Amino acid sequence: MTTTPGRPRTIDDVLADARSRLRRLTPEEAEAARSSGAFVVDIRPAAQREDEGELPFATPIERNVLEWRLDPASDASLPIASHDLQVVVLCQEGYTSSLAATALQELGIHRATDVIGGYAAWRSWQESASQVPAEDGPQPVDAPRLSDPDR
Repeated sequence: MTTTPGRPRTIDDVLADARSRLRRLTPEEAEAARSSGAFVVDIRPAAQREDEGELPFATPIERNVLEWRLDPASDASLPIASHDLQVVVLCQEGYTSSLAATALQELGIHRATDVIGGYAAWRSWQESASQVPAEDGPQPVDAPRLSDPDR
């Protein structure tokens, strides 16, 4: 990122720089990553998760402790912490998560990224995917499978 000498960087500069280092995921790509074992982290504050909703598979780790929980060298790290861990970071709309994912990359967690549009986009994508007729789209979670012996 180039800046004008003597001019401080703006948050837009910082965000653009952070995003240039990420391969950001669409909600559909994030779901595929999650299905393949990626660790999905929701960095939104508890009050925002309560107001806006949560994804049941996302682990809430608030932004102010994220690096300590995922840095394998930290005394406060989670057992899952690893430099090879694929981490998908969520915030409400995909701004703070870009900065957070870049911070994780700076700690050597090279597979950290975020979701374009954040929680709001993922939830919207889920809702639109659930409106697809069953024969054309994903089966509901509680739908019996053909191989179910109890069917």
